[in-house]
This record gives sequence, C-alpha cells and structure tokens, in this order.
Amino acid sequence: MKKALIVGIDDYGNPSLNLTASVNDAIAVEKLMKYHGDGKTNFDVVTLKENVQTKAELNSLIIELFKYPSDIALFYFSGHGNDDCLGYQLATPDGRIHDMGVPMSQLMNLVAASPAKNKIVILECCHAAGIENQYTANGMATYLHEGVTILASSRHTQKAYQINDHSIFTNLLLQAMEGGAADLNGHITAAGIYAFIDKAMGPGQQRPVFKTNTSEFVPIRTIIPRVSPEILKQIPVFFPNSTDKFLLDPSFEDTNDPTVKHNYVKPYAQTENVSRFKMLQDLQKVGLVEPSGAPYMYFAAMHSKSCKLTPLGQHYWRLMKDKG
Repeated sequence: MKKALIVGIDDYGNPSLNLTASVNDAIAVEKLMKYHGDGKTNFDVVTLKENVQTKAELNSLIIELFKYPSDIALFYFSGHGNDDCLGYQLATPDGRIHDMGVPMSQLMNLVAASPAKNKIVILECCHAAGIENQYTANGMATYLHEGVTILASSRHTQKAYQINDHSIFTNLLLQAMEGGAADLNGHITAAGIYAFIDKAMGPGQQRPVFKTNTSEFVPIRTIIPRVSPEILKQIPVFFPNSTDKFLLDPSFEDTNDPTVKHNYVKPYAQTENVSRFKMLQDLQKVGLVEPSGAPYMYFAAMHSKSCKLTPLGQHYWRLMKDKG
C-alpha cells in the first residue's frame, strides 16, 4: 500500500501572513499523486487537507500517516515555515511565538519510527531544509534513518517564493511529476525530481535540498515510457555485443521507394528493415543509439553506413541482456 498526506495552508488568520499559492500547490500535487500517467491508480490513499487550523490537527494527520506499515508513506506540506531559537517548525494558524506549529524535529522522530518501507517528506516552505538540520540534546546531528528521503524547497536560511498561482519549487515539482523527471521506463523517483528541479532553478537565492538514505529509489509516479519496453528489449538483438555496429543501407529508409517522388536508390525500402529502422530511430531519439559515419540516421541508411550504441545505450544493453 502507498499512502500520501497532502497539506496546503493559505489562511493564517492575518492578512500580512496569509498565502495565495499553498492550497493551489496541494490540490495540484494531490491530483498527480492519485493517478499514474496512464490513468491507473497510483497512491492507494491520498489525504488532501486544505487550511489545517491547529498544530494538534496537523500532528494527528502526520501520526496517522506514519504509524502503519506501507510501501511508501509520503508527506507533502505547503505553507509557512518558521525558524526561531527553539528550532524549525511547520507553521499552523494557531501558532504563537516560540510555538508556531509542528517542530520539524518531531516530524523526523515520527518518520524515523515509522514501519513504512519508504518515507518521503516534501516541504514547500521557508527554511524547509531545517528538517535535516536537527540536533540532539548533546549537539550531535540526528541520523537520517534507512528508507527516508527529504525534498526541501529551500535551504534552512532561505525563504521560499511563488510565481503566479504556485510556489516556485512546487511548480517545478509538478512539471517533474508530469513527466519531466521520468527515466526511459517512465519511472519518476525522488532523485529524478530533484535533478530536474536543481537544473531548472539555477543559482538563485532559493536552492532546493535533497537528502536520502536508501539503497533503491522507488517510483513516486509513472508515465507512459518514451520508448516502449518491447523496443528496449530489441537492443541486444540489434547489437549482440555492446560495442557492435549495426549495418544500414537504403532499404531501411521507408521514403526510399519508387512511389515517393524523390531520388531513390537500390535496394529499395523493405518492410522488415523499415520496421527495424524505426525502432533504431526511436532509440536514437532518447540518446541510446547514434549514427556512425554520417550526421543523421537517414544519411547513415542512404549511404550504407551504420549505427552504434552510445555509452547510455551500452548501459541499457547490459540491463536488457541481464533480463534475458
């Protein structure tokens, strides 16, 4: 089972403190968490809470999320983050000085004690990385327990900002989960999301933070792969050895046909070769195959050159070969 708690707080009971993007953030994240790109159910349980009013309520929701065994327990929070002499907190509307909301140290204790296999915390707030900057009473840094992953929108000294209807970090998070962070299999992991956001945000005032202690990244969401698994399985068929070249000739190019009004050469297009060439071109589009001896796959075929696996293609060759 996969469970997610999505919280967005705009209304802090004070015009000078109220936000305008956090609820939008939460609603948009919830929609993507519910379903994969192909429409199938993603998280079994997705709890959306808009404008939680009290620290006690937020505490109860977090406790409920992390207290049961599950494959993934994911917590997303968008709202105010607070930093004072007592540490970092996720602010709630009933907050008061030195007690602004749920302490991040308390959140991490609940995460550490959770029986869930994978615990993912995504914070969209000021001072978000304060969650990994916690210390014990003797001044020792807290340990990031196995299976825990943190995605924070800003460093512990920084504020988080919004653009239009969404926070900057969450706007990129949504793009990443819609497919921007997907690997060739269509899998979207926390590491992929961070890499996508890290490149997109640039060296500005607000920088995301990524911390994890896991031996395997589990997909948070999947989309339809850019290359079908059937085509990936053909890599070892086309290239029996990872350093082999696949010889081409004009019969692989479907436009090289007398019925097409342009210059054509023998051997003319052949159905089987055209089908294989289209698969090779699909692999070329995602950086797994490249033409050899010609600038483009078309010319490699028309001039009877070849194509070969890129270093990334050789990596997938090994993966497909191991799968048999």
